[in-house]
Amino acid sequence: MTPLNTGLVARLEALIWGPQASERPDRHQGALRLVRTVLILGRDLAMGQLTLRAMSLVYTTLLSIVPLLALSFSVLKAFGVHNQIQPMLVKLLEPLGEQGVEVASRIAEFIQNINVGVLGAVGLALLLYTAISLVQKIEESLNYIWHIPQPRSLGERFSRYLSVLMVGPILIFSALGITATVMNVETVRQLMAVEALGQVLELASRLVPYLLIIAAFTFVYLFIPNTRVRLGPALIGGTIGGIVWQTSGWLFAVFVTSSGQYAAIYSSFAILVLFMIWLYVSWLVLLFGASVAFYTQHPEYLYQGNGEPRLSIRVRERLALSIMSRVAGRFVAGQPALSQTEFTQQLGVPMHALSAVVTALQGSGLLLQTADDPPLLLPARDPALISVTQVLDAIRCVGEARFFSPDELPAPASVDQVLAKIRASVDATADAISLRDLAEPPPSSAVGDSV
Repeated sequence: MTPLNTGLVARLEALIWGPQASERPDRHQGALRLVRTVLILGRDLAMGQLTLRAMSLVYTTLLSIVPLLALSFSVLKAFGVHNQIQPMLVKLLEPLGEQGVEVASRIAEFIQNINVGVLGAVGLALLLYTAISLVQKIEESLNYIWHIPQPRSLGERFSRYLSVLMVGPILIFSALGITATVMNVETVRQLMAVEALGQVLELASRLVPYLLIIAAFTFVYLFIPNTRVRLGPALIGGTIGGIVWQTSGWLFAVFVTSSGQYAAIYSSFAILVLFMIWLYVSWLVLLFGASVAFYTQHPEYLYQGNGEPRLSIRVRERLALSIMSRVAGRFVAGQPALSQTEFTQQLGVPMHALSAVVTALQGSGLLLQTADDPPLLLPARDPALISVTQVLDAIRCVGEARFFSPDELPAPASVDQVLAKIRASVDATADAISLRDLAEPPPSSAVGDSV
């Protein structure tokens, strides 16, 4: 790269990521945030984690699509609309062209041949597990995007997954049935006969597939991640994901019609190859929309660099003391406690960094989270009984395991002596300072404002 190009790149980086960017007028902040979001989304795609998880979902889909549709078939059969499964599959596989019709007919044939009565208890359990595994894999992928380390409890996962598998098909076919019924009403036909209104209704009918996909994506982003997702970010992610999915379907259809060499190379396997490619594109678009929703709700993650930063011990200590100081200050003053989201706004740090420190403080018995939604942070005991040394020890001990701890790590006697002197010096100063002494009075501004 030439010096001229290097200087241009440096100026662009300073313009987008520099500290002076936050001082620009409010009318520029929206455009700056949009540019940062596009760059971060491109970085996430280039790093490969989204593509790897999309590939994993393709494999799980191939294993579970027949059991999943068989379960949906049994639910829809009770409502007398089970014959609509194949037309729905044809619509979803429309980008495959004629091959999509063949794949849909094969899948429908497999479903028709499943006889649940001869499976037995073990076979039925395996059928349910295979169908549920796809929803579980989707939740794991969305939890990764939303930086949620812990999954739901087993009981909650089972109830939510069954709700999706049982209620989801009914909602989809109900929406399609309502749309078809409305378009066949005599009044609507008469309105379509009027030229101006007919054009508007025709445009609306063309928008229906987009709206249904956007609604489906938004529902997934709201319901599946193990965190509270606001409607606004979920709708933004669903809108972008739905538009990209429909556009990708059109482009893929063009690709299929112009790639006859696949049949010459793969012969009869060409259908399977194209089907897997379309599945991969679909899952990647779904995960991409989830990333859009995440960055919309958590703009604090829009920072420069490859991947998430690893916090140093000094940063963790400073963050832990800042959290405990604010928690103790609000507790002593009798002010309402704050949630992790409000702390991220106050401290300007990403949620995953705050969660790591909060988890360490909870594990050491210094911090509690209430059962509210979202949970609020409270001191585990009287701040006067919590010393600064205890807070620092809670952070420094993170990652120490039974077989890999300072006591088990051999070191020369001179090293042990130096470390002991450092520890004694720190304890002599920090042990005499309690959290009540460190408590920061709450600001007079509204709860959750920056300080």
